[in-house]
Amino acid sequence: MRIHQLTETVINQIAAGEVIERPASVVKELVENALDAGASRIEVATSGGGLSFLRVTDDGFGMDADDLALAVSRHCTSKLSDDIHDIRSLGFRGEALPSIGSVARLTIRSRTADADNGHEIAIDGGRVVPVKPVAANRGTLVEVRDLFFATPARLKFMKGERAETGAITEIVRRIAIAFPHVRFTISGTDRTTLDLAATDKTPEGIRDRITQVIGKEFADNSLHIDAGREDVRLTGYVSIPSFTRANSLHQYLYVNGRPVRDKMLAGAIRGAYADVLPRDRHAVTALFIDIDPALVDVNVHPAKADVRFRDPGLVRGLIVGAIRQALAQAGIRPATTGAAAMMDAFRAPEYAPPSQYGHDRHRAAPFDLTQSLHRPLEMGFGESTQAMMERLVAPSADARAGLNETSPELTAMPLGAARAQVHENYIVAQTDDSIVIVDQHAAHERLVYEALKQALASRDVPSQMLLLPEIIDLSEDDADRLSLHAELLRRFGLGLERFGPGAVAVRETPAMLGEVDVQKLVRDLADEIADTDTVETLKERLDAIAATMACHGSVRSGRRLRPEEMNALLRQMEATPGSGTCNHGRPTYVELKLSDIERLFGRR
Repeated sequence: MRIHQLTETVINQIAAGEVIERPASVVKELVENALDAGASRIEVATSGGGLSFLRVTDDGFGMDADDLALAVSRHCTSKLSDDIHDIRSLGFRGEALPSIGSVARLTIRSRTADADNGHEIAIDGGRVVPVKPVAANRGTLVEVRDLFFATPARLKFMKGERAETGAITEIVRRIAIAFPHVRFTISGTDRTTLDLAATDKTPEGIRDRITQVIGKEFADNSLHIDAGREDVRLTGYVSIPSFTRANSLHQYLYVNGRPVRDKMLAGAIRGAYADVLPRDRHAVTALFIDIDPALVDVNVHPAKADVRFRDPGLVRGLIVGAIRQALAQAGIRPATTGAAAMMDAFRAPEYAPPSQYGHDRHRAAPFDLTQSLHRPLEMGFGESTQAMMERLVAPSADARAGLNETSPELTAMPLGAARAQVHENYIVAQTDDSIVIVDQHAAHERLVYEALKQALASRDVPSQMLLLPEIIDLSEDDADRLSLHAELLRRFGLGLERFGPGAVAVRETPAMLGEVDVQKLVRDLADEIADTDTVETLKERLDAIAATMACHGSVRSGRRLRPEEMNALLRQMEATPGSGTCNHGRPTYVELKLSDIERLFGRR
């Protein structure tokens, strides 16, 4: 078979397979075009999950007749200069509109601010209808009908209408966070209307937009991030460890205003929370990375969701360091959602009064209004019951802390003053406006773990000499990478050196690891260095050993504590970063405000 040139329509359909995956992809491309055109208001309307009808309207600069004709041709764009490394717009490939037009029925109507009328162009499955003058408002209106009618095989891979509608909403919400000064409206016959009002570009405006998109709960349970390193700046908000989600869909990441889903960035967030979250829980984040465009490549994939940094180690270190510093500075802080869950657990069942007409032999006798006010009221209790009630003033065996008077200085502390120990595992403390319940084992486990980590960080990790060096065959590139990190690995207790062109000799291993599969450890480290230029694998193994030692060396459940021991534990928790969760990510304490307690009893 001879080689031949593909038709323009087939070329566009191939490009559409990379750029246009589903209706949400169309919305993403069109909304990004609107933002690049300086729009302050963007409206999205859909029907049938965006497959049957989709419209995006903006009030941007608009296009004239000549621009419209070029806009539907491949590789025509106004956003890119001759330098591919200086990309300062969301779009730059010039592929979206011709790709959409090759698989759907596309209509574009636009008018510039100084024009008397607008112009319209249409593409029907790759066939272009010439430009014609029409009446139009300033800005651009793009309608897409019958998406994938020209490539019906793609329709088999679409999900249900509700799923496609939800994906469109999610993509608009994700973009909207980075552009708080733009008003976004989503409507249609297949959805309820969503209106995100415009704020401004200030930190307060960004926080308001984050609240609109993610919810007020995140705003109340988040920490502000503002850090920089060399030519990279990181800002935004991250959740406290006790406020998490079951998946990572609530992690919003932006590079120069572009929403991205990058594995390296997601891994950095996971690493920053490694010690404070369970493995099956994920932090909620809205992080913005501002970096010189020359130091990041956004031209990795046509969907532009992946990026490549020139120095990934620098970016990863900045994210991990900034988040950990914010968590440390936040001190002890519970999630506001904990009180609501606690109230649900405590909430009593609805009270059902006895029937007035049923035969209830336990019903109390009617109150005698003629009873003398000067005679004590008879409660109907026997002598043994009255004696028992009199003894209730004495505390139980598990409430020894309650014997001491609370000090105003202690109740003013974040975790308050210890008042009791119940079930020999939970410390009940009182603050000025709340009750705090602490899991003594989980709390002490975290304290011991943090002490072990500080000890590891303050000096080199003790190593154990191998009787015979372990020779590990590797590729020459992997051996070179390990050699470059040999000094850092030695600090973690792993002594290795080059042994020929494609091998390393391991002479020492961390003593904490005991018997270890040296071959697997070194190969894992080589793979990680090749991928992220870090040696976190070894550090994570050491931290895991420290966590196990902390678990076995902490205060056990069932141990009775004296009042002074309870208060000492509370004070140490307040002074230790990350003590709101144990090593496994479970909360170490819960707090119930006095106002919540009053609501439980109907006082509010």
